[in-house]
Amino acid sequence: MKKGLWFALSLIFVIGLVACNQNQEPDYQGTYIGYSWKGEAQGTTFEEATEYVKTELTLSKDGTIEDVEMDFMIKKGDVWISRLDTTATVTVDFNVTPIAATPGTNYVKGTSMFNITTNDMMSFYAVAVDIDGTVALLMVDPITRYQFEFKLPSSFDFSQPISSLSVGSGLMVPTVRVAGGGLLRPESWDTLSEKHFLNISGFSHVVKDNGVLEGISASSTVQVMLEKLGVTFISGVPQTKTVSYGFFGMGGWSGNYEAIETYLIGKNALEVLSLVDWTNERYAPAINDQNQFGIDVPSGATRTAQDSYDTIAGATVRMSRESESYQKALVEAGIITLDQVIIGRF
Repeated sequence: MKKGLWFALSLIFVIGLVACNQNQEPDYQGTYIGYSWKGEAQGTTFEEATEYVKTELTLSKDGTIEDVEMDFMIKKGDVWISRLDTTATVTVDFNVTPIAATPGTNYVKGTSMFNITTNDMMSFYAVAVDIDGTVALLMVDPITRYQFEFKLPSSFDFSQPISSLSVGSGLMVPTVRVAGGGLLRPESWDTLSEKHFLNISGFSHVVKDNGVLEGISASSTVQVMLEKLGVTFISGVPQTKTVSYGFFGMGGWSGNYEAIETYLIGKNALEVLSLVDWTNERYAPAINDQNQFGIDVPSGATRTAQDSYDTIAGATVRMSRESESYQKALVEAGIITLDQVIIGRF
């Protein structure tokens, strides 16, 4: 009899405890981490991967995003490095005259004035002025992924418009391809003869929409552009300057990831379930039955989730892999389930 009574009381207690727990508000407070990695869609395990994106979310009890840390890691040999590291070592040899690379499938590196060591060449620039007033400028074009170099003597008329620095003029020289996979892959520089750094394609607007070159145009003077990059002029003559470097536009990988972090902080993670709107008619057809984006792509769809005009989550970079790592953090937080995650194209 006593055993039966004890069992009944225990059962009532358990039922009451479950009922109380069901009435409690969910508590999302904590820090959660998600990953996406290169080769994931092809079966590569995280342990085997040589590149990955990491998202670390810190949430309040109600799911408000209090802090975000994103990183893009690449394995070089046995060492992991961050693609977001903006440090660089840059030297310039003013005795060198830049010579154009041979573009296309038979690519041959040209001759550069610059020697650069850095983890990130996206939107990179470097500039220096020799003691005789000669300007050496390097800018990495986000469209072709070539570094263009400008060697301008002190006698150059710096009041000329930027449009005068065209490929065909010989004043803007594509010397080195810093990465493959450019949006535009020229087979000959003749096709870009009339182009300058601000109109290589319709997407060249990213150079001047934000950051250090914000507000310039093709009609702006070369002096104005150089001044924005840190060169000082006296009576129209550039003054001696040691080499400096930076990132234009959104600020390279680091600037884009900072933009994503800024976009997310203060939002509620229960309302932002992805960085990409996967219902977008450009993206949705490219998601296969395994929730993989950009693998089996039908005609008319796209394999790249990117928007340089309106940005995606504040960034202009391709966003499917970043979105996946963010969604994986939401899985860890218990906000979504793994079968809701879209595997990004890495």
